[in-house]
Amino acid sequence: MKIKNEEIQLKIIKKQDCQFLYKLLKERTPVENISHKKMPTYSQHVKFVMSKPYSVWYIVYHKKEKIGSFYLTKQNEIGIFIKPEFQKMGLSKKTMQLIIKKHPKKQFLANVNPKNKNSIKFLKNNGFNLIQQTYELNMKN
Repeated sequence: MKIKNEEIQLKIIKKQDCQFLYKLLKERTPVENISHKKMPTYSQHVKFVMSKPYSVWYIVYHKKEKIGSFYLTKQNEIGIFIKPEFQKMGLSKKTMQLIIKKHPKKQFLANVNPKNKNSIKFLKNNGFNLIQQTYELNMKN
């Protein structure tokens, strides 16, 4: 399936997108999560979204339908999540190409759970190289 540039739209998130973003967060499997250990409440989520934690955060549309989100941190780390029913269609790749074109940087980073084989494969197939692994000693247990 050939995705045309005009089929993908990026729109800056707004407060009314919080519910969609929360549903996306719920759809993630533990292997896909790297940023949090437990699901936040909806009010915690809204507070986080409205704090504008990223340089830019978009809702990704395909043919006017919300299909995912994409963010870029102040450290040029990317985060992308496309709804499962739209994965493996080339939409993630096309979205990333649009972001790189729209926000050119010297370097982009992506933090991925080492068990998330699909994301690792996607990143490798799109020119990313492994540069580090991070370990944690959690003293709360």
